[in-house]
Amino acid sequence: MSKIIYTHTDEAPMLATYSFLPIIEAFASTAGVEVETRDISLAGRIISVFGYYLTPEQQIGDALAELGELAKTPDANIIKLPNISASIPQLKAAVAELQGQGYNLPDYPDNPSSDEETAVRSRYDKIKGSAVNPVLREGNSDRRAPLSVKNYARQNPHSMGAWSADSKTNVAHMTADDFRANEKSVVIESDGTIALQLVREDGSVKVLKKAFPVLAGEVIDGTVMRAAALDEFLAAQVVRAKEEGVLFSAHLKATMMKVSDPIIFGHVVKAYFSELFETYGKQLTAAGLSPNNGLAAILSGLEELPEDVRAGVKALIQKGLDDGPALAMVDSDKGITSLNVPSDIIVDASMPAMIRTSGHMWGPDGQEADTLAVLPDSSYAGIYQVVLDDCRAHGAFDPTTMGTVPNVGLMAQAAEEYGSHDKTFEIQEAGTVQIVDGSGAVLIEHEVAPGDIWRACQTKDAPIRDWVKLAVTRARASKTPAVFWLDETRAHDTNLIAKVNEYLKDHDTEGLQIEIMSPVKATAFTLERIRKGEDTISVSGNVLRDYLTDLFPILELGTSAKMLSVVPLMNGGGLFETGAGGSAPKHVQQLLKENHLRWDSLGEFLALAVSFEHLATTTNNARAQVLADTLDKATGTFLLENKSPSRRAGELDNRGSHYFLARYWAEELAKQTEDAELAASFAAVAKELSSNEDTIVGELAAVQGSAVDVGGYYRPDEAKASAVMRPSATLNRVIATLN
Repeated sequence: MSKIIYTHTDEAPMLATYSFLPIIEAFASTAGVEVETRDISLAGRIISVFGYYLTPEQQIGDALAELGELAKTPDANIIKLPNISASIPQLKAAVAELQGQGYNLPDYPDNPSSDEETAVRSRYDKIKGSAVNPVLREGNSDRRAPLSVKNYARQNPHSMGAWSADSKTNVAHMTADDFRANEKSVVIESDGTIALQLVREDGSVKVLKKAFPVLAGEVIDGTVMRAAALDEFLAAQVVRAKEEGVLFSAHLKATMMKVSDPIIFGHVVKAYFSELFETYGKQLTAAGLSPNNGLAAILSGLEELPEDVRAGVKALIQKGLDDGPALAMVDSDKGITSLNVPSDIIVDASMPAMIRTSGHMWGPDGQEADTLAVLPDSSYAGIYQVVLDDCRAHGAFDPTTMGTVPNVGLMAQAAEEYGSHDKTFEIQEAGTVQIVDGSGAVLIEHEVAPGDIWRACQTKDAPIRDWVKLAVTRARASKTPAVFWLDETRAHDTNLIAKVNEYLKDHDTEGLQIEIMSPVKATAFTLERIRKGEDTISVSGNVLRDYLTDLFPILELGTSAKMLSVVPLMNGGGLFETGAGGSAPKHVQQLLKENHLRWDSLGEFLALAVSFEHLATTTNNARAQVLADTLDKATGTFLLENKSPSRRAGELDNRGSHYFLARYWAEELAKQTEDAELAASFAAVAKELSSNEDTIVGELAAVQGSAVDVGGYYRPDEAKASAVMRPSATLNRVIATLN
């Protein structure tokens, strides 16, 4: 039997799965396709690695590890929904919820004081941040807006804020002593091992990471962000924002870059509330209250401190807010600042949202305002300044005429910065960090001081070759110029440029326009084409892939969740990601409050169609191809009929959009001529779904407007969540007839 693995993830996409998965299973069964789920949610991953603390009934297998192995095989057909890339506050919240549900899990130890606590901390650290994607991504990324989605956006343009030539919004980044400036890079000549070590000032050696294998052709990088330079830079930006009368906002990736960026976030918090940490820093540290976890974690932990310290801390927090520049807010009505939680402001989503909104963010007064966007590392910060300057000069982009920017991303086998988590360290003592090979030869070294953030990255050669091949394939298939976003003045990129130039020789590039440009120049080149309505393929590395597949789709489509995201796995399988829309915690909050889920499952519809198509090709399942073709047409109708979820309770929500997709899909199946038996079997279903529209829509609308309980945020109760997400008895009955 043909098989699709559908992932059970987190928050809004997880709740949507309770509604959509029964529809998928029913339709797929008619083509002999089995749909199985694997739980890779944050809660599921926590439970899987702490089985020895739990009862046998509570224990579950490691679904992520299982899927990681499956992704290396030709049989893989995995639909991957967005999941939480957990910050420490999110991780702790999930653990607390599970403990409340009867799971005897250990607390997350902030400062391990025993071997057991160290082991517990190590297991939790492997779960937080971008723990899922590097395991599953055994191929490079092909992300693009399907023609039906792009046409819909042109005919139904989303709102774009007007831009003023006088806008004071800008990007600030370091110009020295950051990751980019200090980067060193080497290409491994032969198979072997490398190790990471700190040579202390007295000559003794501390092993940071034991020897691990490397292959010939791999690109190995090492770099350091110097804490003193970071602090000096951040202090200057606080002053600058105050002087310029703009909002202060830091934009990091504290989820994906789970080691480095929470530390940088902590430096931002300390820079803004400098007097607080000068006065009470030692007491806060002793109480385990780290600025890395944000202002909210400090405030929630104050009860453990003496009353006079509590009062003093609160007073200096307020003084910092009063005296400093106005902070960009996450929720001005509730007083939630952008420094409350490290995972609230994520650069790849927050920057394009700001650009789309006239270069504004929300201030403490509930009004939009110009902003100083602080992106400390200069590696990619410059691309956003180019976009800001372009909007200042030419105004907002026009979704009705602008071109599109697909992306081919180098991400296979934990390529580039996202592969650095287990090789990133906050340095505790002065010395020299070295990357050494099996013979002890030093490949890369940096002098370091306490507090510096040092990291190494590795990018294997096979993914680079595959990346180049995919770029050429996409350029030829779409007859679109392709630009490699690589900077010849950056150490890592210099080595990649050499490889790209070499591997392009392996392909027929006759008649293709393939360029290599620095990210800043590539941005300007692409924007000029966009404004002419011309398309350009961006070919980029892993972190930049994340940035670009939010930046351009949010400007083009209003959201990145509507992108088709295909990962052709290097061993022949397929991974189909459902867009880049995140896991939408605010959507869950609205559901719990108003029983209205505004999550848009369009990404799931798109991924499911190409998953069926891949299955048809690899297993010669003709009916799977019929399902793919008809789902594609149904999705087009879905868009034209404007059945995407509304933001307002009482109107069509995610569950209603699933009904209309199922109806249009059934109608397409009923009228297709490739498979008469399949058409006959769906004729009655299509008729029932159509004739019962008023009843079904009424049943779905009737439940909205009041609070609901799904039994848990991170790990809902199956029965409760299913009942909430499948409230139409009529729709459920019709779907059940297919099984």
